[in-house]
Amino acid sequence: MLGVLALQGAFARHVEVLHGCGVDAIEVRTPEQLDSVDALVIPGGESSTMSKLIDSNGLRGALSERLAAAMPAFGTCAGMILLADEVLDGRADQASFGVIDIAVRRNGYGRQIDSFESDLLIDGIDGGEAVDDFRAVFIRAPIVERVGNGVEVLASVDGTPVVCRSGTTLVSSFHPELTNDDRLHRLFLDHVAG
Repeated sequence: MLGVLALQGAFARHVEVLHGCGVDAIEVRTPEQLDSVDALVIPGGESSTMSKLIDSNGLRGALSERLAAAMPAFGTCAGMILLADEVLDGRADQASFGVIDIAVRRNGYGRQIDSFESDLLIDGIDGGEAVDDFRAVFIRAPIVERVGNGVEVLASVDGTPVVCRSGTTLVSSFHPELTNDDRLHRLFLDHVAG
């Protein structure tokens, strides 16, 4: 069973995409719901708000334990920020889970007006082949400023990593759920099943 953290952000669309991939997926808001899933999608939204809601819903400890025990996780946009090892410009009360060795800058591409779309070359989707026709939607997206050892960069925009993978964790700085292309979700599901 897959879960989608459903505290804030684009969680409903992720659930729809996962259902379209033929996967049972539930919205996760409580530690009990988290206990019932084998992997978790952390959606885009507002990372500092999401961090506060994780705390107020009593999820911080359980989520930290599950992620530290290598529960597969897919973080998109704000989810990338929450899974990063280092948030360069986070709020003082904002805590990330440090499960992928990257440093990110929130809203690194700019404000809402600076949002954009780009066709990406992503390694590993479509049966392992690199494709360059993945349309990515960047909305107040984070920028990856450092990639640590053991982190694979699967896609970049102008030399800046936008899809990274390490162990059981996959992150993207854009919103793959906002298009009709489910290949990045399927890459995560293949990784979970493998």
